[in-house]
Amino acid sequence: MGKRQNRAKGAYYETWAATFLENQGYEILERNYWTRFGEIDLIAKDGDYLVFVEVKYRLNNQMGFPEDAVNKKKQRTIFRCAQVYLMEKNGLDCTPCRFDVVAIYGAQITLWKNAFEGV
Repeated sequence: MGKRQNRAKGAYYETWAATFLENQGYEILERNYWTRFGEIDLIAKDGDYLVFVEVKYRLNNQMGFPEDAVNKKKQRTIFRCAQVYLMEKNGLDCTPCRFDVVAIYGAQITLWKNAFEGV
């Protein structure tokens, strides 16, 4: 599968995840936030929390479950990107933050709130 197809597939599942989160009461602030360290799929507000969300999709478990793909390396990347976001939006430095994962497995979607701590 080519890069363009991967991006289109990723955008589809990120849109699905964003809609799912909005139905859970989240307010989506950013999609595909890029820094020199990498990308955060979604940034949202959930009540008083600023939430950095990683979206992972797997059709089946041949390569493991989607949430398993958010390993320590990926967590560090998301954490560094979150630090950049907070520095850019310096008014948010007192806002409580957390890291959620939206795991899409086939047609099932699961929200893992506070999936990991800052690393």
